[in-house]
Amino acid sequence: MKFVRQSLFFISFLSLYACAQDKNPVNTEHSYELVVSELNNPWGFTFLPDGSMLINEKAGEIIHFKNGKKITIKNVPQVYNRGQGGLLDIKLHPKYESNGWIYITYASSEGTDRGGNTALMRAQLKDNALINKEVLYKATPNTTRGQHFGSRIVFDDSGYLYFTIGERGNRDVNPQDITRDGGKVYRLHDDGSIPDDNPFINDENAKTAIYSYGHRNPQGMAIHPETREIWTHEHGPKGGDEINIISAGKNYGWPVITYGVNYSGTRITKETERKGMEQPLHYWTPSIAPSGMEFISSDKYKGWKGNLLVGSLKFQYLDNCYIEDDKVIRQERLLDGLGRVRSINQGPDGYIYVGIENLGIVKLKKE
Repeated sequence: MKFVRQSLFFISFLSLYACAQDKNPVNTEHSYELVVSELNNPWGFTFLPDGSMLINEKAGEIIHFKNGKKITIKNVPQVYNRGQGGLLDIKLHPKYESNGWIYITYASSEGTDRGGNTALMRAQLKDNALINKEVLYKATPNTTRGQHFGSRIVFDDSGYLYFTIGERGNRDVNPQDITRDGGKVYRLHDDGSIPDDNPFINDENAKTAIYSYGHRNPQGMAIHPETREIWTHEHGPKGGDEINIISAGKNYGWPVITYGVNYSGTRITKETERKGMEQPLHYWTPSIAPSGMEFISSDKYKGWKGNLLVGSLKFQYLDNCYIEDDKVIRQERLLDGLGRVRSINQGPDGYIYVGIENLGIVKLKKE
């Protein structure tokens, strides 16, 4: 019993010490409303035109939340629910009201190799079931490793679809090799075909869906409301989480350059920059473990319009990043201590909605 008490004390001490490392101030001039309760891991969610929600539970369930009720969607793809893998992001086609397409990323075991890798599917919704399911992309090879599946989805103003896949824990091979999946941002047409101006379309043996490479595990992606550029964030190891602006064909450096170190504290590389590799717009040391990403473009939050919101899994808060000239000039903690922030969306009503593990989806208010 004495050993147990000592162990618990030591764990508590480490937890307090770890939490104390993050110095961002807490903003208390806000509140929240719990909109959808009793969710385990709302990895992704999106709003339908009628204001209801489709919510991806990581374990493999899609929930239609409408009029205060949860409806379980049938015929959902089977997911490889291991480690960080499972049912991931969900996004509507920009012309959803005319074509009904819904896009989903998930960890899939499809293929001959054991394990799983990230896949992108589109489907339509009818009578509370997915129909006309089409797998548009499936990363290879499968692996039984449980880390770094990505994955977020966005559409740009030209209708191109972008999605991310993490390097699947194989940092020394995948992210710097354009002939392999993993550690990449991909770009497709909405039907899954490859755009003929993708940056590696003419490179021998390249995965021609690749748009940028040298990423670790991007779990946040959003379109800047003014510049319309694609912003991502990605997990670093121990430190070195990054925000990047994505450009065609660019190399974002992992693991050749990084501001992080191994979880053991040993060095990954001596280099934090190298010619031909992009520098992050911002990085966090220590790591906040970012997931979910959204810009505030509405007028609902005085003084916050244009800010970037990033979820922290590690420290359990919503990071409110003030942006000036593509730089993070100030940060503050919202929803502090409420839980691991997994997903973020601005709703059709202009309010910010946040998916929090072991809680649900909350609506952010400002006093």
